[in-house]
Amino acid sequence: MESASTKDRIRKAIVYVILIIMAFIMLVPFAWMILTALKTNQEAISVDPFYIFPHNGWHWETFGEVWKSYNFVLLYKNTLLMILFRVICACLTATMAGYAFGRLKFPGRNFLFSLVLIQMMIPSTIFIIPQYLMVSSLGWLNTTAGLVFPGIVTAFGTYLLKTGYQGLPKDLEEAAGIDGCNIGQKFLLIMMPLTRSSMVSLGIFTALFAFKDLMWPMIVCSSVQTTTLAAGLAKAQGQYGSNYPQMMAAAVLAVVPMIVIYIIFQKQFVEGIATSGGKL
Repeated sequence: MESASTKDRIRKAIVYVILIIMAFIMLVPFAWMILTALKTNQEAISVDPFYIFPHNGWHWETFGEVWKSYNFVLLYKNTLLMILFRVICACLTATMAGYAFGRLKFPGRNFLFSLVLIQMMIPSTIFIIPQYLMVSSLGWLNTTAGLVFPGIVTAFGTYLLKTGYQGLPKDLEEAAGIDGCNIGQKFLLIMMPLTRSSMVSLGIFTALFAFKDLMWPMIVCSSVQTTTLAAGLAKAQGQYGSNYPQMMAAAVLAVVPMIVIYIIFQKQFVEGIATSGGKL
C-alpha cells in the first residue's frame, strides 16, 4: 500500500512539474512583451550586450505615449461592441437553427444541414469578397454593423447547438406537449435553458474569434474611428516603425480587455470549454 501511494505521489509530482514548465513557457512571451515595453529602443534591439530586464530604469511613460498617440478608449469601445453583438447574434441564430436541425423534422432538413457542414469545411477567406459587397451595398462600411455582419450566423455554432439539443431526452418535449405547450413554448421555456452550457461555449469561442479577427476589420473599416484593437495594432506597427517598446506597449494595452473579461468570467470559461470539449 505504501509503495502504491508513493508511486501515486511521484506520478502527481511529475505531472505538476510538467504543467508548471508548460505554464512558464506560455507566459514567457507575455513577460517578454511587458519587459520590452519598459525598455528603451536601444535596449530592445541590443544584441551585445543582451538585456532581459531594462538596464537604464523602467520606462512606464511609454504606455502613456502610446495611449495618447492612439485612441485606445475608442478602440476598446469598437472592439467590445463588436464582440458583444457578435456573441448575441451568434447565440440567438445558432440556438434557433440548432433546435430546428436537432429536434424538428421537416422536408430538406438533412440537405440544409449538409450545407452548414460544407460551410464549415470551406476557408472563411473565400466569403470575404461577397460579404464585403453585401456590406457595401447596405451602406455599412466603417460602421459597427459592418464589423458584426460576418458573425450574425455561425455554422460552427449551429453544429454545436444541434449536438446539444440532440443530447436532451425526448421525454421533456413529450411532457411539455401533454401540458399544452406549442413548439415555441417548448423551445423557449423547456429546451433552450437546458443548453446553457453549449451557448456559453459558443459565446466564449465567438468572443475569442472576434477579438483576434484582423482581416475583416482591416477591409471593412478604413477609418481610425471605427477600427478594432487588432486592426489598430497592425496600423500602429506601420506608424511606429521599428520602435519596439512602443509596439509592445500597444500590444499590452490591447490584451487588457480580454484579460479582464477572463478574470470576471473565469468560471464560465472553464465550464464552457470543458463542456464543449474544445481547445483554444
